Amino acid sequence: MSLHPAVHPAIHPVVREVTARIVERSAEGRAEYLRRIRAAADTGPARGRLACANLAHGFAAAEPEGKLALRGVVKPNVAIVSSYNDMLSAHQPYRDYPEALKKAVIRAGGIAQFAGGVPAMCDGITQGRDGMQLSLYSRDVIAMSAAIALSHDMFDGALMLGVCDKITPGLLIGALSFGHLPTVFVPAGPMTSGLPNSEKARVRQLYAEGKVGREELLEAEAASYHSAGTCTFYGTANSNQLLMEVLGLHLPGSSFVNPGTPLRDALTKAAGRRVVELTRQGGDPTPIGEIVDERAVVNAVVALLASGGSTNHTMHLVAIARAAGITLTWDDMSDLSAVVPLITRMYPNGEADVNHFHAAGGMAFFVHTLLRAGLLHEDVRTVAGRGLSHYTREPVLRGDDLTWEEGPKASLDHAVLRPADDPFSADGGLQMLAGPLGRAVIKTSAVKPEHRVVSAPALVFDDQHDFLAAFGEGALDGRDFVAVIRYQGPAANGMPELHKLTPALGVLQDRGQRVAIVTDGRMSGASGKVPAAIHVTPEAALGGPLSRVADGDVITVDATTGRLELHVDPTELQQRPITGRAPQGPEWAGTGRELFAAFRATVGSADTGASVFPGVTAPGQEVPVAQPA
Repeated sequence: MSLHPAVHPAIHPVVREVTARIVERSAEGRAEYLRRIRAAADTGPARGRLACANLAHGFAAAEPEGKLALRGVVKPNVAIVSSYNDMLSAHQPYRDYPEALKKAVIRAGGIAQFAGGVPAMCDGITQGRDGMQLSLYSRDVIAMSAAIALSHDMFDGALMLGVCDKITPGLLIGALSFGHLPTVFVPAGPMTSGLPNSEKARVRQLYAEGKVGREELLEAEAASYHSAGTCTFYGTANSNQLLMEVLGLHLPGSSFVNPGTPLRDALTKAAGRRVVELTRQGGDPTPIGEIVDERAVVNAVVALLASGGSTNHTMHLVAIARAAGITLTWDDMSDLSAVVPLITRMYPNGEADVNHFHAAGGMAFFVHTLLRAGLLHEDVRTVAGRGLSHYTREPVLRGDDLTWEEGPKASLDHAVLRPADDPFSADGGLQMLAGPLGRAVIKTSAVKPEHRVVSAPALVFDDQHDFLAAFGEGALDGRDFVAVIRYQGPAANGMPELHKLTPALGVLQDRGQRVAIVTDGRMSGASGKVPAAIHVTPEAALGGPLSRVADGDVITVDATTGRLELHVDPTELQQRPITGRAPQGPEWAGTGRELFAAFRATVGSADTGASVFPGVTAPGQEVPVAQPA
């Protein structure tokens, strides 16, 4: 899978400057991380270090041929870690992957064992339910689960099987804790296109207004989410896939190939073969911790901005970077956003879905045009080899042979995907906000320009259900307002997504009301249309300014200048008592939530990755421990 890198323009000066300061800021933490993973690397199969009893436990259940191979010290052993379950459409295709991957690994001269499974929950199912309060925490549980799977010291490489919201970031954080292992991430692909996204959104708004019933709503939803594979809108799951490819952890062009197709099957087998080649025994040693460096992290941020991707990655990318000893900040993202153009329109930023994006030129053209604009670092390591130019190629089946051929150099549908020199917008789809209320993130790619500045009195709610009840009672009709939904941060209740608020707010906006939302919670990768200042930090549960906001205070959400204003005298605000509170004791119990009390007490802030792992932070950059107000 070799390719001579093409000659590309010099890197954009802002991209170069941001990368340089990340390198400088991260110098101590990155050096310590690299020292640790290089010390863990072995010149022979890892299992050669094990005592006889340990090794015997490691191959006791293997078939005779596998047992014989594992007793030896020649063939590399590959761990398979999977998020398979047959309830979630995105992960159901993984059912048959382990056996297919094992056969591919064996044919390539290695051995493979299914090392462990990780949990996978769906935000689409738990939306608006108590279970959603475990969603963000599940990322770190998945990271720990992946680490446990790899902890047996039997492995020389790994294959990670995961797709959706917290699963892929969790698997990556876990894999980076074993950064000396070559690791390939294996996607499952999106389901084929169903009900158009614009029609789905229309029915949701009609339901919110009471104009259609539950039966009509369920029919529309079932026509949208209709088969195995990732949901086709461009939310966190598909943002994950796009970012993993730009990080160089997927095989080129593999992210958006539909499940159950010959090409999908061929790519899965190719991943098994490729991971063997990346081991020391395979001759091209490429540890994952060496791939995910400062330049790769910047590439991921650029790709997120250029595609108008999920706001969740303003936390996930920070946490992933920290797991590799790199300190990424929201200021880095904001500075990049100012120069990275928005070049895709996928729902909720447009009507197309990821299948349309893939058909319009997909990842090959996406990477090509950003490289030509000098917005991506080309000289990076990837699982396909040295150089991001590998990812301007796309996989093609010629009979039974899988090959990679140079991808399109022009978009096939300018309504979905455009070149970097003719973008939908000159700046990225995400904007950082700052002001008296703290720091926040806003997704601008889905918000029309006329709605990007809202200044109106605050209406304060401590629970999303109270807001929805007020909407249902007509209490929000005929007035401009900024809805403050507080005590929704990581330390309050696990930072659940508040996506169910979008249809109600969209109804009011369509009626001509000026509305916006300010919250220390999340609105998910599927949010859009209504301006939403989310991930506000410091959060209300830790005594942030949101805890002192009162009904009637004028708030300005300005996505054009990056300001989040509270028009209250600072002295008066400081003298106000804290009002409202996060759920306490029995209020935060049931559906497993009580098991995560330790997470609430130790989780870091949104801008530091909302992680419970202080150990992934560079020295001198410790994640603050949550202290309830």
